[in-house]
Amino acid sequence: MDLSNIRFLVVDDMQLMRKIVAGELTRLGAKHIDFAEDGMQAIEILKAKALARTPINFIVSDWNMPNMTGIELLKIVRKISVYKDVPFLMVTAEAEVNQVQEAIASGVDNYVVKPFTPAQFETKLAAVYKKRFGAQQAS
Repeated sequence: MDLSNIRFLVVDDMQLMRKIVAGELTRLGAKHIDFAEDGMQAIEILKAKALARTPINFIVSDWNMPNMTGIELLKIVRKISVYKDVPFLMVTAEAEVNQVQEAIASGVDNYVVKPFTPAQFETKLAAVYKKRFGAQQAS
């Protein structure tokens, strides 16, 4: 799994969680990580990156945030042509079946429940990576 050229956007209202996720991504080889405090800020970053022709390639978002939740962000992202197929990993304390089903129906690639271990995060990230980038890496 080569994360060195993937541009990540980590979205979480808690600075500590942004640092934890960024630390895990960096440990796994990521070199390009942007941050947003909520879904509204994430949309602005996504638009700016698309305009600059350096679109985000992978979104890791919390579910529960003020202003715009992760599920609301996911639904909007899936409607933006540049980002409709971007990998989206939801990090959440929510593990209720109906919420998981809503996320899947909205196009989430995978989710990891907080608190998580580095191994759990890596497993979920790797599954999304293989699903979205696996065929590209083989050629």
